[in-house]
Amino acid sequence: MRLLIQRVSSASIKVAGSMVSEIGNGLLVLAGIVEADNSEDIEWLVKKTCQMRIFTDSRGVMNLSIQDIDGEMIVVSQFTLHASTKKGNRPSYIRAARPETAIALYEQLVSEFTKTLGKPIETGVFGAHMEVTLVNDGPVTIILDSKARDF
Repeated sequence: MRLLIQRVSSASIKVAGSMVSEIGNGLLVLAGIVEADNSEDIEWLVKKTCQMRIFTDSRGVMNLSIQDIDGEMIVVSQFTLHASTKKGNRPSYIRAARPETAIALYEQLVSEFTKTLGKPIETGVFGAHMEVTLVNDGPVTIILDSKARDF
């Protein structure tokens, strides 16, 4: 499982012109899921994301986690995070999990973030065409990959 994490001062998601999710200070997390992903991947990613010190303290040093600042979170499923661009000019998404697998893992990921942060997590709409708006604070953007933990 691959997460693209963006520290945001605000983020929102619209589907068919209607607002479905909106947050203030926190994280926008894009999640790419492959068939081989499992609960262990989710556990590692949730712990790492929630404990990552990427928010600034009173001295302006990135020393605080989303838990420390009581930040908000939106999690969006994004199969394109596993695009292969090895051949040609058209990306291949063959590594991305099929919806039958991806939906359950995505829901489990959201559930684990909810439990860990102790509050509801906003989401996108799985499989929908979404308009994601964000103000990347920093900018701070980090990639976590549960299959490449030393990355």
